[in-house]
Amino acid sequence: MPDPYLLRALLFGLGLAVVAAPLGCFVVWRRMAYYGEAISQAALIGVALALALSLDLTAGVLIVTLAVSGLLLLLGRQQVVPFDSLLGLIAHAALAAGVIAASLVSGRQPDLMGFLFGDILAISTADLYWIFLGGSVALAALISIWRPLLSLSVHEDLAAAEGTQTERIKFVFVVVLALVVAIAIKIVGALLTIAFLIMPAAAARPLARTPEGMAVVAAAFGMLAVAAGLFMSVTLDTPAGPSIVLVLAGLFALSILPSVLRRGR
Repeated sequence: MPDPYLLRALLFGLGLAVVAAPLGCFVVWRRMAYYGEAISQAALIGVALALALSLDLTAGVLIVTLAVSGLLLLLGRQQVVPFDSLLGLIAHAALAAGVIAASLVSGRQPDLMGFLFGDILAISTADLYWIFLGGSVALAALISIWRPLLSLSVHEDLAAAEGTQTERIKFVFVVVLALVVAIAIKIVGALLTIAFLIMPAAAARPLARTPEGMAVVAAAFGMLAVAAGLFMSVTLDTPAGPSIVLVLAGLFALSILPSVLRRGR
């Protein structure tokens, strides 16, 4: 019988993989990796907020990620600074502000390494509620906008011409992204959250024929990486979050290897 903490970690990781996989596909299709990174690094400010106000960690992170998502939507309308440069600025400024804010919180000093790189082995029963309830809400919301969001990802102007409510769809998508980022902080930390989102999708892309198939394969890769990463962490005494991401990197390398070999001939 596995230890309770290990079982909780496995259940949390598997649940997050199922929720993050289809979302990660859209992050890859829409080239939003830097967008997700800006939100995930801003999550450290949410950690400081939660510690200062004695809130649940995920709730504090969710408040800040939603606020930053709204800010990015507004800033995306300006034409003065290129949006990718703006994302880079916000991502690094938010990370620096989060680390400083967390270090200044009075009372119990936070484990910054745990927040930066995750601590899946410290998952609690409350965290399981977050992934299964919050994750179900996020997945249901994503399914409800799947078709219009897919059209938006293929050709935004054409989707708008066909009557798609582009701003509403974008808003729902970034809210779902913020929710999943807030939940994922516990497993892989602020620095690796976006990697957990995009790497299963990137690994699934060469193997899938349809968008839905890509989401399913990405979920399978995510779950496999969680199980293998936890096994590596327990047996080799390595950090769990980075171990999971390293397994995902290996799966991605294997998935694109046939294409690389064909091109080399």
